[in-house]
Amino acid sequence: MDEKNATAAEAAPQVETATDRLRIILGQERLDTLARSRVLVLGLGGVGSNCVEALARGGVGELVLVDRDIVQPSNINRQAVAYHSTIGRAKTDVMEEIVHDINPDCKVTTVHRFLSKENLVPTLEALPRPDYVVDAIDTISQKLIVAKWCQDTGLRLISSMGGANKLNPERLRFSTIEKTKSCPICKVMRKECRKRGIRGLHVLYSSEVPMPVTPRGAELPGGRRPEKGVTLGTMSYMPPIMGQMIAGRVICDLADLHNDLDVQEPIVAPRRRGGR
Repeated sequence: MDEKNATAAEAAPQVETATDRLRIILGQERLDTLARSRVLVLGLGGVGSNCVEALARGGVGELVLVDRDIVQPSNINRQAVAYHSTIGRAKTDVMEEIVHDINPDCKVTTVHRFLSKENLVPTLEALPRPDYVVDAIDTISQKLIVAKWCQDTGLRLISSMGGANKLNPERLRFSTIEKTKSCPICKVMRKECRKRGIRGLHVLYSSEVPMPVTPRGAELPGGRRPEKGVTLGTMSYMPPIMGQMIAGRVICDLADLHNDLDVQEPIVAPRRRGGR
């Protein structure tokens, strides 16, 4: 190649790819590991949907998504699936479209189903075995079933605790359930985990004391009243930050990428029942 052509080749713009910036920090080997990884996300609300988006952008190659809800107007302030154009659509369908728009090569399996006490374990057992599980379910009884199933089957799990009626993202913490404090959901979970022999459940929670809630019978804007005893408020940024934090933890654990200054230890899979 003569000098003129060599100069032209050097000046030619390089074709960018969606993984360029990931490759810089991860390296190709870790990027390949993420592309081979399968993550199961239970619940596509504010935490779950934003977590899935970050996992897709972070190079995870396979996602299994479980949720039975449709997009409602009240979801728009915090959920990655919620726009005026998606109201009335299944969250699983919208999330799958978003993931494929980010990474067309990502394999997505969706389950549009309500996870009840009766069908939760059979549903989980029918799915392909994941490398990681994210619990973004709202109901405590179902969260406990997921935690016990993951412990018994030796699966890594992060469970999201409550972010409602809280304002300060700087109070978010990763911890085991035994060490949590100032979180009403965690208080119940600690007690119930002890009863069920669930130990060392990894959670993301907020140590912030929740703001007072709207009492039963209080009027909301437009003269509406709460359907249940209390109305839980949610700030636009809290669930997305929680989802992003969980996605970051999952990606770093899967890629075995932990900064020397990071005080968080990687989450390891619990031993299977029977020691296998």
